[in-house]
Amino acid sequence: MREYTNHGRVEIQTAENLADMVWSNAERFGADTSLLRCRNDSWEPVTAAEFAAHVGAAAKGLIAAGIRPGDRVGLLAATSYEWTVCDFAIWAAGAVTVPVYHSSSAAQIQWILSDSGARAVIVDTDAHAATVRGLAADLAELDAIYELDERGLHTLADGGAGVTDADLLAARRSRGADDLATIVYTSGTTGRPKGCELTHRNLLTICRGIDELTFVRPGASTLLFLPLAHVFARIVQCGVIYHRAVLANSPDPKRLVPDLHQVRPTFVLAVPRVFEKIYNSARAGATGFKARIFAAAEKSAISWSEAFDAGGTPGPLLGLRRKLFDVLVFRKIRAATGGRLEAAISGGAPLGGRLAHFFRGAGITVYEGYGLTETTAGTAVNVPAAIRIGTVGRPMAGMSVRIAEDGEIEFRGPLVFAGYWNNPEATAGVLDADGWFTTGDIGEIDEDGYLSITGRKKELLVTAGGKNVAPAVLEDRLRAHALISQCMVIGDGQPFIAALITLDPDFFDPWKVSNGKPPEATAADLADDQDLRAAVQEAVDDANLAVSHAESIREFVILPHDFTEDGGELTPSGKLRRRVVLDREADTVSKIYLGRRSLG
Repeated sequence: MREYTNHGRVEIQTAENLADMVWSNAERFGADTSLLRCRNDSWEPVTAAEFAAHVGAAAKGLIAAGIRPGDRVGLLAATSYEWTVCDFAIWAAGAVTVPVYHSSSAAQIQWILSDSGARAVIVDTDAHAATVRGLAADLAELDAIYELDERGLHTLADGGAGVTDADLLAARRSRGADDLATIVYTSGTTGRPKGCELTHRNLLTICRGIDELTFVRPGASTLLFLPLAHVFARIVQCGVIYHRAVLANSPDPKRLVPDLHQVRPTFVLAVPRVFEKIYNSARAGATGFKARIFAAAEKSAISWSEAFDAGGTPGPLLGLRRKLFDVLVFRKIRAATGGRLEAAISGGAPLGGRLAHFFRGAGITVYEGYGLTETTAGTAVNVPAAIRIGTVGRPMAGMSVRIAEDGEIEFRGPLVFAGYWNNPEATAGVLDADGWFTTGDIGEIDEDGYLSITGRKKELLVTAGGKNVAPAVLEDRLRAHALISQCMVIGDGQPFIAALITLDPDFFDPWKVSNGKPPEATAADLADDQDLRAAVQEAVDDANLAVSHAESIREFVILPHDFTEDGGELTPSGKLRRRVVLDREADTVSKIYLGRRSLG
């Protein structure tokens, strides 16, 4: 069993809580811009003093409504300035935030609000308000619903006009580092979501522990477009405000491109699919002679980046080539992100070494990290002073990681959660008496403590020949291809590995034009088209390079529809619900293996 510990320490005082940073910033740096607020498709600066005033007014409204320290308050809204204000206002009132995904179904909303015993819920649309009212009979402890309508935060603020500053301070001081700050429900690929209890200490530890991410600093800025109901986005929200960078929340993912151009962030966080889209768009836009230039630029960027990992520095010729391609190619890619982007944090799935090297060579270093809701998201991360592409970095300060005999990754330290809300049996199943948390992921630690993720323990496929196959290795490489949106590798108990593949409409439509296919043709129409299958086969061949022959994909099917959250195939955080897909595509899977049993 290999184990590695980061012996760094993050000091958190017992009386501290997350709301303190809001007033600390206001008192010391009140005139500095702290956030950007989107209004009428434009961005307005909000100073640290103004932010504290908005948070305080909303917190007073909650106190006036009867919210007491320790009470749970649901927050069902899209990523926005108002979301951040309400989150900190709930903490300032001494209460506990229970975030709910904006896309959640009525059944999911009912379960989360009921299980958490929420006393109040804040929503951002009439539809959500109507949904919660319709569930009121099943929510015995719910007393109030607040809607962030066109009047924004004024509804809450008006209600708290009679609450004094002393009352607010008393509520804020009622919570300390070891008190519960939030219950974050895991989206879950099976079964009901479980509520992860995260304390103020958990979140404050990561706020201070990201000091090594030197691009998160005063004067820097980020555009946050992931759902704040997800712990990954949440820790960035808190960390950015703590380190006095500028936070801009983008409420509509469809506006990502114009928002990037307006906000011009210096760093972002995203899932690998975003970086794949940027790369594929740039590549698809280079046609004819420009395609040859792009290919040469890509090779140059990767070689330049790989030179660092080899323990040296790029030679002068490679440096000159990179400068040339910076003018011809790389500047245009950075311009598409606003022109100031210098760094990014990627999580949720492996990015892939080739793509990571390409972006670093193009001037945007992508730092991969790893963590779960149960470990406050950022358990391990690459940092500017110590980056190893292909890994998720080393553990955060104070954290220990070890690999169990069966390859499962386990963590212990100040970022590990307190347990599952109302579920001691589930807690005991993942936390041992010594505080080690079993992640369910499998991986490896190298001699320097860098962690690599190789798959999910429960998702390992075992072929009829007894070969263990980690589907994530193949799926991550397949999704890197422009034509492919989603995919699921199958083959458990079968003689060979196969894949179910969906097409990305952003690239499928131009592919049809360039390949002489009818523009109106659907994925179903062209599922057996030789040209389309040849293009997808290229992606399959590339994915197969990462595995042995016994683990390689021998057959694939192009499905007529994409996997989506609305369709139930994806969780709100983008994870595959494999059982749902297998059930729905049972006939397709049967046809793949029917009459092909001899291919083992």
